[in-house]
Amino acid sequence: MRILNSLFLIGLTALLLNPVTQAGEISGELQKWHKVTIAFNGPECSETGDVNPFMDYRLNVTFTHAASGKSYQVPGYFAADGNAGETSADSGHVWKVHFAPDETGKWEYAVEFKKGKWIALRTRTSKVDSAEFMDGETGSFNIAPSDKPASDFRTKGRLQYVGKRYLQFADSGEIFYKCGPDSPENFLAYADFDGTFHNDGIKDDLVKTWEPHLKDWKPGDPTWQNGKGKAMIGALNYLKSKGMNVFSFLTNNVNGDDKNVFPYIDYNTLDRMDCSKLDQWEVVFQHGQELGLFLHFKMLEAENQGYLDFGAVGGNTKLYYRELIARFGHHLAMNWNLCEEIGDWGATHCLPMDEVQRRAMAQAVRDMDPYDHHLVIHNGAWFTPMYGNQSELTGASLQTHLKDFSLVHDQVKKVLDEAKSAGKIWAVACDEPGDAQSSLITDAEDPEHYNARTNGLWGTFLAGGWGTEWYFGYKHPHSDLTCQDYRSRDLFWDQGKACLDFFYGQQLPVNDMECMDDLVSGEKNFCLAEPGNVYVVLLKKGGEQTLNLKGAQGSFSVRWYHTKEGGKLRSGTVKTIEGGDFRSLGLPPSETDRDWVALIKKI
Repeated sequence: MRILNSLFLIGLTALLLNPVTQAGEISGELQKWHKVTIAFNGPECSETGDVNPFMDYRLNVTFTHAASGKSYQVPGYFAADGNAGETSADSGHVWKVHFAPDETGKWEYAVEFKKGKWIALRTRTSKVDSAEFMDGETGSFNIAPSDKPASDFRTKGRLQYVGKRYLQFADSGEIFYKCGPDSPENFLAYADFDGTFHNDGIKDDLVKTWEPHLKDWKPGDPTWQNGKGKAMIGALNYLKSKGMNVFSFLTNNVNGDDKNVFPYIDYNTLDRMDCSKLDQWEVVFQHGQELGLFLHFKMLEAENQGYLDFGAVGGNTKLYYRELIARFGHHLAMNWNLCEEIGDWGATHCLPMDEVQRRAMAQAVRDMDPYDHHLVIHNGAWFTPMYGNQSELTGASLQTHLKDFSLVHDQVKKVLDEAKSAGKIWAVACDEPGDAQSSLITDAEDPEHYNARTNGLWGTFLAGGWGTEWYFGYKHPHSDLTCQDYRSRDLFWDQGKACLDFFYGQQLPVNDMECMDDLVSGEKNFCLAEPGNVYVVLLKKGGEQTLNLKGAQGSFSVRWYHTKEGGKLRSGTVKTIEGGDFRSLGLPPSETDRDWVALIKKI
């Protein structure tokens, strides 16, 4: 009996190290919105083999819901031995597809597996050669409701652009507001990931350990390869503990500022993916989603916008999109950001992509992504040629350039107004408020963060933006390239949470509210309003101001919220006002304190 038990353990260990033993093996929690993976036995391939498994094979799987008829064609990918994140394998016979089902009940799938030169990028389905193995295979599985808690994305559904200024979860209909770090852009330049970037002689000094966040890792959290990854997982745990709900990262900065982040097997090979490194990225992304952190994929950096195909949207670019979508597109709360600081806006250190190329980028991603994730782009060049039906974009990732954040409010409003005038409402976030040199500096340098909080954070939300992310200026400690400790801005994350708490807690009809600063007196005060119903007013210099209620009827309550400390709504010197004229809002609970926003609601 002891011998049989030993043989069983040996066999179980082998199964865990190489879990795919037959084609079409389904794994994952078979629940609505959860990641379902199907692994197939395919041809033996290598990342560096004569036959390129990324270009010269095409795995697509069509998932169809039996009851509703919903159908999704999802790209698959070469997965080496099927467990490369643990084994560092660069060869094998396993191919995978990930799917996030949006209905309970029976799902059926049909496999297409083709071969041929550059077949992964070809769109034709006729006169192509079968790659045999799982080509033509069909199967089915049943999906149950999610059993996760209410805070988990998987109970809310996929976060979607719905033609309005705010993204909403497919099942719950809940609006999502975001706040968190945009920096460091080289988040994924991490020493515990596989790959050549650690020691290729190219800016190896910028590779991170995230050691300050090792203490934030918790027993039961994921790791890989006998404990690797703890510090990076801890960094995400810390953001969650501060009430933040987004983190941002470049997935390709070849030729950029850092040069250590790329999905490839090395710095110069643009058509061969590093399977083990990408598996390890997925461990991090999956943990982020389970924590409730939105994934901001920044697909290119300004300096490498013209690098993959000399500015065209050609083979290397399309392969890059396909691999990202196949491996990570199943995640529920995320967006694709096509490129930072794109276009011919004055920089001479990169080959810019013009408006035709930018539209082609958006179209290529939209055509490949079965889930139609929110699709944005940075400025650089302004957004004018991308508005309306000129492109597939559904929003903007805005960057500004003044140290005091004073451009943020007006520019968020400008993009929203221009997009609406062009015929498509965009969802706009300000993801790099401030300037490149300073932006959000450390708590040690500025514990108050008044301009960041008032002009940047609340300025975005009261212009109608759906969120902010925060860039760390390059002339300060813990910068956009060097930061490894999110605690360097610990005090500001509290202020960001206070803003999120207000918008989540008040359940405002934000899709019916507009930026209407002219309704409130005083210089450069902010007002987001649904006239006659609800008004949110930020008095930047405090004092007693008036609100224009000439077109409004009835009585309105006046309550105050502290933008720095958060907490409950409080009463000021005036508790109610009547519609029909200009009305004084009175003074906030502390009249010498500038850090108040007024909520005026119809009774």
